[in-house]
Amino acid sequence: ALRKGSDLEKAFATAALVYNNYADPESKLSKSETKSLLQSQFGHFIQGQENKPKYQEIISSLDEESENKINFEDFMILLVSLTLMSDLLQEIKNVKTTK
Repeated sequence: ALRKGSDLEKAFATAALVYNNYADPESKLSKSETKSLLQSQFGHFIQGQENKPKYQEIISSLDEESENKINFEDFMILLVSLTLMSDLLQEIKNVKTTK
């Protein structure tokens, strides 16, 4: 469906596909499943972030009432939040691209 899509569109489509593969029939994930999915599929971005207060806040919120479910929009907000605070993002910004 996105053969002619931009790289950014493909990236978001990939995130949506991964989410949907883990989601229940109501298109939701439990908080514990969300934490596991973020740690397994987004490990390079969250590696080394364990001591940051905002990271701890996000992860502890997923530990609270871990069977409560979140929707795709909330998952994407978590994903973007973790990306923004990641040390890996700074490394990516420092790479010069050539086109």
